[in-house]
Amino acid sequence: MMETNNQPAESAGYQFKKGSRPSGLIAVIVFVIIAFFIGVMFGQNRQVTLNNGGVNTDANGGKVLNTDSLPDYLAKDVNFKNFWKVWDIIKNKHIDRGQISDTQLYYGALKGVVDALGDPYSVFFNPETSKEFNDELQGKFEGIGAEIGLRDERLTVIAPLPDSPAEKAGVKALDKIIAIDDKDTTGIALDEAVKLIRGDKGTTVTLSIIHQGQTEAKKITITRDTIKIKSVTYQNKDGYAYIKISNFNSDTNALFLEAVNELVKTSPKGVILDLRNDPGGYLDMAVAIAGYWVERGQVVVKEEFSDAELNQDYNSSGLAQLKDYPTVVLVNGGSASASEIVAGALQDYGLATIIGTTTFGKGSVQELEKLSDGSSIKITIARWLTPQGRTIEKNGITPDLIVEIKEEDYEANKDPQLDQAIATLNAKQ
Repeated sequence: MMETNNQPAESAGYQFKKGSRPSGLIAVIVFVIIAFFIGVMFGQNRQVTLNNGGVNTDANGGKVLNTDSLPDYLAKDVNFKNFWKVWDIIKNKHIDRGQISDTQLYYGALKGVVDALGDPYSVFFNPETSKEFNDELQGKFEGIGAEIGLRDERLTVIAPLPDSPAEKAGVKALDKIIAIDDKDTTGIALDEAVKLIRGDKGTTVTLSIIHQGQTEAKKITITRDTIKIKSVTYQNKDGYAYIKISNFNSDTNALFLEAVNELVKTSPKGVILDLRNDPGGYLDMAVAIAGYWVERGQVVVKEEFSDAELNQDYNSSGLAQLKDYPTVVLVNGGSASASEIVAGALQDYGLATIIGTTTFGKGSVQELEKLSDGSSIKITIARWLTPQGRTIEKNGITPDLIVEIKEEDYEANKDPQLDQAIATLNAKQ
């Protein structure tokens, strides 16, 4: 959490569906790790029942799979005898075999099956990490408060959360994390990175990072804390309503409605929707927020599966209360998943001017399947397209106006993207 489905060190990019199909997602590991990621579509557990537990013994007492019970889709050249052979070799010959439990081997095998997909957003969680992931989706956890993902095969910060230990320590969106407590992150899996970065309140973790545009790494030591995410904040800036969404969590729509009610009272000249460093969240929250601009019945996002018969459009059910307000949406490389869905929809319909830098490009959908022992699997099942059919995955959303924030701007506490948003809205008056 993220992306999901948009995501952070304690959270891997994610975008989730909430609720069961078809009424119903997922996003970068929020260093809350996330996402992210976002709404989670909880699918039904699909289990294959095998006769005698699927395992018999051969004449020598070795374990073999009851092939009569194998599912039809399993390739004929898959020989589960070799699985048990490897298991027995480990248990009988590995130098540390006495320290390796059957549980470790079992969960390691399940993790290996998912890792074989080569998809950084499909992850197996053992019962412990599954509970941590679900706690994150509720918007509270202990860690550094950042969303992380893999970009160009490098562990990358999607976005630090506002006022988080990560942000206060100087971690920025698109930072490359080359080491965690001096452990090289080359080839590291997202869930392993999350485990290393997360930890109890009051403990520290040292990240070796390279800021975007730089070549030299620097070490940043961060003290972990309890991370509680308030996903929506509202202010008045120069007569414009400024609404910041940090995550698309379960409380986002309710908090956004409060902001809109306040907005209506003040009659602002326009709206600035800030989605910068927002790693994503629940799909239904993204559709709901877009519905404050997009007319009821119009497509907010398209969902594309490998089986075209499953493709689905998600339409606005909102009242489009803000469609007549001049609107600017701020995005950057830390905007992912649900953030990209909202920005893409408003851009496609000409309902807002998008300002900033190209978004992260997290447009895949994960489904969270809970297993009977408390473990779970987060697996990519689909991709998102904007209403006009633009693919978000890897491409991101390109702003109408490209405005960068340079290192000297950070140091001088300047925000040229926000300044451009106000200037753009002023020009519309």
